[in-house]
Amino acid sequence: MNILIINGSPRKKGLISQMLGIVREEAEKRGDTVEMVYTNDLTVKPCTGCMACRTKEKCVLAEDDSQRVLQMMQQADAIIMGAPCYWGNIPGQMKLMFDRQVYGMMRDTPRFPEPLMKGKKCILISTCTTPWPWNILFKQSRGAIRAMREIARYAGFKIVGTIERGGTAMHPELTDKDKQRCRKAIERLS
Repeated sequence: MNILIINGSPRKKGLISQMLGIVREEAEKRGDTVEMVYTNDLTVKPCTGCMACRTKEKCVLAEDDSQRVLQMMQQADAIIMGAPCYWGNIPGQMKLMFDRQVYGMMRDTPRFPEPLMKGKKCILISTCTTPWPWNILFKQSRGAIRAMREIARYAGFKIVGTIERGGTAMHPELTDKDKQRCRKAIERLS
């Protein structure tokens, strides 16, 4: 299986990066081919909202890393997205990338958007400083999951698992339970 991991965290040693690292390790143990993209390492210009990509089926802005990552997504069998919570949402650099890829993830039709990533599986992972259960009740990590779920749903991905971890300020280390959840998540892609 070809797996693309999209890391929306600016911290390459932070909890999201650690969690995605565990998932990657497990996938590689299974014999999967895994590629990882760090959204903060990408050069992506902001979407101008011109909507031309909806009819041209390509972005009219100069080519940048958003098109390269979109091609990787199109070639992958599964996507794993991980992002820390920023104000109840995903970090801006990750959102910027997805804004520029909309034409390759869904197509407008007269009735309802047509998903272009059907048949691909997806796992979503998020962390936040707000402690459990408030991270869920106040829609912090849940807000980041919601944003990624919305992107994945409209693109046609089948979401096979989510992992949310709150309270990272008070408990900045992964627990054995966190690590186990990451190891088990990869099994859902089978």
